[in-house]
Amino acid sequence: MSERVAVDMWFDPICPWAWITSRWLLEVERVRDVEIRFHVMSLSVLNEGRDLPAEYQGLMKSGWGPVRVCVAAEQRYGTGALRDLYTALGNRIHLQSEQLTGELFTAALTDAGLDPELAGAADSTEFDGALRASHEAGMRPVGTDVGTPVIHAPGPDGNPVAFFGPVVTPAPRGEAAGRLWDGVLLVAGTPGFFELKRSREVGPIFD
Repeated sequence: MSERVAVDMWFDPICPWAWITSRWLLEVERVRDVEIRFHVMSLSVLNEGRDLPAEYQGLMKSGWGPVRVCVAAEQRYGTGALRDLYTALGNRIHLQSEQLTGELFTAALTDAGLDPELAGAADSTEFDGALRASHEAGMRPVGTDVGTPVIHAPGPDGNPVAFFGPVVTPAPRGEAAGRLWDGVLLVAGTPGFFELKRSREVGPIFD
């Protein structure tokens, strides 16, 4: 068997597009020799000081809670804990449309087999330094005019590539997921390639 290659994704739990991309990556893990590792970025950090619509400002204020809980869990249990915690949070936030409350964080931590008392990190600044460091590590290679998902991976020639996206819905399954991965790596690894985009005509589809 070929050795699995580490692929890193930076996510904010509140982003539905990142959630779909993460489910696609887990499918890619089944059909390609890659190992997906999850890390935390923060849309709330990214949008600090920006002039935002009032509704989005409210979302950014509430968005501090879940990323703080994720970083607290990572500090306690290691980066590997983020895989199950992100899944637990995403199931509740995106599939069950639960509100970003302490009850949600407690339930998600419990679902992931982690200490539910870490939900208290949502209202604390204790882990903000580590949160900002993780955010910076993910965003530095791609810039600040994009959000999440952000992926870092070895390119086709073995050199590292980093990019925002892909934004796709619904998440491809099986070999279709693998083909998309192959294509994304090909374009991301092309020197001078920056953008491929078209207008979104549908919202997030969770299946």
